[in-house]
Amino acid sequence: MPPPPPPSQGAMATGAANHPLPCSVGRPKGTNQRRRPASLSVRASSDANTVTLLDYGAGNVRSVRNAIRHLGFNIRDVRSPEDILAADRLVFPGVGAFGSAMDVLNRTGMADALREYIRRDRPFLGICLGLQLLFDSSEENGPVSGLGVIPGVVRRFDSSEGLIVPHIGWNALQITKDTQLLQGADGHHVYFVHSYHALPSDANRDWISSTCNYGESFISSISMGNIEAVQFHPEKSGATGLSIFEKFLSPNSSGAKAPAHRKASKLAKRVIACLDVRSNDNGDLVVTKGDQYDVRDHSSSKEVRNLGKPVELASQYYIDGADEVSFLNITGFRAFPLGDLPMLEVLRCASEKVFVPLTVGGGIRDFTDGSGRYYSSLEVASEYFRSGADKISIGSDAVFAAEAYLQTGVKTGKSSLEQISRVYGNQAVVVSIDPRRVYVKSPDEVQFRTVKVSSKGPLGEEYAWYQCTVSGGRDSRPIGAYELAKAVEELGAGEILLNCIDCDGQGGGFDIDLIKMVSDAVTIPVIASSGAGSVEHFSEVFEKTNASAALAAGIFHRKEVPILAVKEHLVDSGVEVRMQ
Repeated sequence: MPPPPPPSQGAMATGAANHPLPCSVGRPKGTNQRRRPASLSVRASSDANTVTLLDYGAGNVRSVRNAIRHLGFNIRDVRSPEDILAADRLVFPGVGAFGSAMDVLNRTGMADALREYIRRDRPFLGICLGLQLLFDSSEENGPVSGLGVIPGVVRRFDSSEGLIVPHIGWNALQITKDTQLLQGADGHHVYFVHSYHALPSDANRDWISSTCNYGESFISSISMGNIEAVQFHPEKSGATGLSIFEKFLSPNSSGAKAPAHRKASKLAKRVIACLDVRSNDNGDLVVTKGDQYDVRDHSSSKEVRNLGKPVELASQYYIDGADEVSFLNITGFRAFPLGDLPMLEVLRCASEKVFVPLTVGGGIRDFTDGSGRYYSSLEVASEYFRSGADKISIGSDAVFAAEAYLQTGVKTGKSSLEQISRVYGNQAVVVSIDPRRVYVKSPDEVQFRTVKVSSKGPLGEEYAWYQCTVSGGRDSRPIGAYELAKAVEELGAGEILLNCIDCDGQGGGFDIDLIKMVSDAVTIPVIASSGAGSVEHFSEVFEKTNASAALAAGIFHRKEVPILAVKEHLVDSGVEVRMQ
């Protein structure tokens, strides 16, 4: 299935991608084939403050736009092959699937224009898939031929020996070539999110400017003349990434980056700040926090807990060093036309200030708005991506899809999880699991995977299974967390956000039994959630489980435990983390 069209052409277009609106988030609004095509001959433009951006409509390039504008540059969008050849500087933030991208490029004539632009050695920066497409071919749903600029084949990471795939998170670069683009990046972590990679070889070694190690050494950046490309996401790599961007956009600038507190050496464990967003009783969007999923005060007022404004808090957490920010929309704005969903405005505004990954969850499903207009879950996800989300989180819909899959053994391809994963790649899809602990005396009592618990149950039970829920924990389902995690991995999830209703808001620590069971069972990253109350809880979950990240909310909102304190404690505990 090809990716959705660019915002200017799609039926879902809001215009926000090219014409940002002022941010005002609060009350909801109401409703080596280097051939030269003979026909392509265009002179380059001369606007020194303008960058040409090739956005073919798949995934979130809003953050790239925001990074470019943050650095003081204007953007000219590619609408035709001639626009590519007229560019002074071209940024190609490829996202999504290799085959879908090449299909668009070939169909529009832009593939030939890209080859010619690169042959002329014009300033070029490819990002993520924008690097992979330069190679001969990819094994992703293929083989599929690429642009053929660099020798080599793009292959999937091998998870057969337990390697977690996708490669998601902040990893270190091994710089192999002295290039201006990467000056100052040595010793810093940069953000990766991908399942496919290109390997170094004798045929392409002259192109390589850095490598990264994840199971094996892969190409993390290339440089040849004015042609640059990176596998990581500079627009999501904080100050280090912005510095890299600035060096490409302003070659004469220093783009200085302060020395790292601690030299990056490998993939870091991530610390994620989560913001539960809903409208309060006055209709204002606020960040709140539940106590076992109850977000109302236990006082006589019973008001929704108000812990701050979404964009302001997200911006502060970025400054404080959060590795990702996750928004959970816990209000169903079902009466609004999709383009007016309040969370879209939150994302648009946050992505202008937050240059680390943004995830949004809640409401990713088919729905019909108040005017009777039907929207598919893929359309909803597409609009979230265009508005600034890097990943979307699916909850209840994924549970129902997993139940159907386990009953029939058939992947229909029709669930929101399967559709979004197919179009945007599994690295863009998180499944949120909300289980509740159920104690049993013996594993034989239930058909679901049980664990021997660290602390016995109220009647002395030594075992428990974890029953999954939907609708914000209100409804229990006949499926366990283990079974759900295995099923959604098969259906295309790229990451699991593992909550625990029993631990939510209690501050007693993560449910280690649950997290170890699930993180040992799957080969995709697991984010530990629910229960953090101290810095020690973070080191405990990383030392005792295979969790790739740990998420917290209330302790950050209430300023009980600063993000920096968590990271300093993890460093002291010997855990690799990103330090600003």
